[in-house]
Amino acid sequence: MTLGTSCLIRGLVGLCALLMVTGSSAAPVELNPDHPSQYTVVKGDTLWDISGRFLKSPWRWPEIWKANTSIENPHLIYPGDVIVLSMVNGVPELRVLQRKTVKLSPSVYAEPLREAIPTIPPGAILPFLSEGMVLPSAVKLQRAGYITAGVEDSIVFGKYSKIYARGLRKPDVEHYQVFRPGRAFRHPETGEELGFEGFYLGDARMITYGDPSTLEITKSRQEIVAEDRLVAAPEDTPAPYFQPMAPEGEVHGYVLAVDKGVAETGRNEVVILSIGEREGVQPGHVLRVFRNAGKAVDPVKRGDYRLPEESSGLLMVFRTFEKVSYGLIMNSIRSIHVNDVVRQP
Repeated sequence: MTLGTSCLIRGLVGLCALLMVTGSSAAPVELNPDHPSQYTVVKGDTLWDISGRFLKSPWRWPEIWKANTSIENPHLIYPGDVIVLSMVNGVPELRVLQRKTVKLSPSVYAEPLREAIPTIPPGAILPFLSEGMVLPSAVKLQRAGYITAGVEDSIVFGKYSKIYARGLRKPDVEHYQVFRPGRAFRHPETGEELGFEGFYLGDARMITYGDPSTLEITKSRQEIVAEDRLVAAPEDTPAPYFQPMAPEGEVHGYVLAVDKGVAETGRNEVVILSIGEREGVQPGHVLRVFRNAGKAVDPVKRGDYRLPEESSGLLMVFRTFEKVSYGLIMNSIRSIHVNDVVRQP
């Protein structure tokens, strides 16, 4: 595990694993019929998986978590910790058994650093936090800068290549992301243009601003060529701090696309949704996915009729844009397809 990944995993726990009650739900928290009375955390666990052992709705963990104030950091959970379920006044409560204090002899100078467990698998979403992008419309693409040629007359560029670019309008921007226009996203019912995916290629640094500007490629995921586009890099990578919660109001959207361009997907895979900041969607929102089976022909009356929606699984939103968002499939009982419906859980 790299230092960057280690720090990011700690960040995942930093806010999300505070596990504080943010508001009461209309329905009481339901326990799994075969829930254990206690569970010992092992390496590779996530908070979502652990809570699924106890609860029917794993994302409602924050509502029954009881912080143990007798330990140094009551909100972080580590491999080896024992989580106990108890009932208090008829309400379920989860807590970590008090950790033992171990006195070290003078000859012991250090001990391995235990990593607090994350809420969701960090490796599944890291590329989408720092490199994923959805641009609002074709108008945005027309305003993006573009590569014209290489300083050394190269036609293919990689790391350390120096390039010329035009259309860069802000002389104070130093860092850029290089991308190539990808999939266009439209609402499956209204046909509204929701944006298009920018296929991330690498990073570039401004050397000399002008027309053309001179830049250097500082990171390259694959070959970069003339006409590839440039947008100012975000000042900060979106913080991966999530606290599972249901949206406050009614939510209705669709699965627009599945990562890797396939037609169906399942657990721990990323999907792109037709709803975003405009609809009030926030990172941490948990949504239920329903199979959108469409219509079928009645074998007796011969007319079309609409098939009912069937629950397929749960996802958690982890990054939002104006009209779309990225979600991670947390669990599924059947394959999840493009055009499936997402609603509040």
